[in-house]
Amino acid sequence: MSLNRPQIPTVSINYVANGSSTSVNHLGMRPMQERVYEHRGDQYLLIKSPPASGKSRALKYVALDKLINQRIKQAIVIVPERSIGASFDTEMLTETGFWSDWIVKPNLNLCNAPGEEASGKIRAFIDFLASDEHARTRGRSNVVGEFAIILELMDQEVSLLARFK
Repeated sequence: MSLNRPQIPTVSINYVANGSSTSVNHLGMRPMQERVYEHRGDQYLLIKSPPASGKSRALKYVALDKLINQRIKQAIVIVPERSIGASFDTEMLTETGFWSDWIVKPNLNLCNAPGEEASGKIRAFIDFLASDEHARTRGRSNVVGEFAIILELMDQEVSLLARFK
C-alpha cells in the first residue's frame, strides 16, 4: 500500500565559515533566507540550517508573501518552546529593505501572553481562527503559539475547532 504524501521541498544550507552567510541582499536577506524565499510559492517547505542562521526571519519573509501576495488569510506559527516564540515578535523588516513589516499584535502572540493558564490562550487562538482580522489588516494576520498550547487545544477543544474547517 502506498501513501500519497506530498513532496516537501527542502532547503538545506551548509556554511564554509568565510563570512558570506552574514552578507545581505537589497531586501535585507542573508543568502539562506534568499534561497528559502525563492520557494515562497511552495505549499510545504522544510528549512534545515544551523542555529542562529535566520530561519525565523526566513519564515517571516515567506509568510508575509503568502499573506499579502498569495492571498492566504492567516498565518499560524507554531514553535516548540516559548523562547523561540520571542523571535517572532513584531519586526520592522522595511528598515533593512524588505517591502513589508512583520506585525504581531500582543494578544496574538500566545508565547508572550500573560499567565500560565492555557484556557485563555486556547480561547485567543480559537478567536483568531474565527476572526476577520485579515480583512482589517490587509492580509497581515499572524498568531504565534507554543507547540504544547496548540496540542492542548487539539486535545481539549476539538469540537470548537471543527467548525472552522
